[in-house]
Amino acid sequence: MATFVLVHGGGHGGWCYQKVARPLRAAGHDVYSPTLTGLGERSHLVSSEVDLDLQITDVVNVLHYEDLRDVILVGHSYGGMVITGVADRAADRVGKLVYLDAANPTNGQSLVDVAGPMIEATRPLGKVVDGVELVLFPGTDPLGYYGVTDPEDIAWMQDKLTPHPWKCFEQPLRLTNEAALRAIPQYHIVCTSTLATRDSELMENARAEGRLWTIDTGHDLMISEPKKVTDALLEVAAA
Repeated sequence: MATFVLVHGGGHGGWCYQKVARPLRAAGHDVYSPTLTGLGERSHLVSSEVDLDLQITDVVNVLHYEDLRDVILVGHSYGGMVITGVADRAADRVGKLVYLDAANPTNGQSLVDVAGPMIEATRPLGKVVDGVELVLFPGTDPLGYYGVTDPEDIAWMQDKLTPHPWKCFEQPLRLTNEAALRAIPQYHIVCTSTLATRDSELMENARAEGRLWTIDTGHDLMISEPKKVTDALLEVAAA
């Protein structure tokens, strides 16, 4: 039995992993899918204090207070920023890292640095609410970036997506324990459509070592292709 901690991306919440969490639990694994502060069912907590550092702390605290060790820590999209920071702060609790079509940052990088024009394009569509700059408002993208095409899935997502504080995307990641972080095995589950935008050496090495899965679907692959994502995670657990 493995313990999975599934970290969502921008504008989402722990809810987005329902189609993956259920079969993982049915296979006998423990699964946690926390929602980051200011999003989803915790959107009422949004404030000017919400940034990348705070959302890293959210997940570090889950590991601590649930007394979790040797976890398979999964991050989707912006969640790759979060899990990298979590593994840096709590390396003794993380057994494997899985980047689910996710940002794979180095020390000092922000999501803006990693994703470039793609994430910058969301900013003009945002707005300031109660002094907090928010982006990824539902409907500003018509789910085009998320790559979900099934009408039922789109309808399910529409009232759950929430805007995300821009501060999280522009704050640089600060690593202090890189040796321990880099010693944690890394796995990559990537959409074929985004593969060309990723670090080619990183992807080639992962492929050569059997740590890369590619899935032909949109960015929100845990929603559009949950079985393939689940199967890949089960392989990671067995590795």
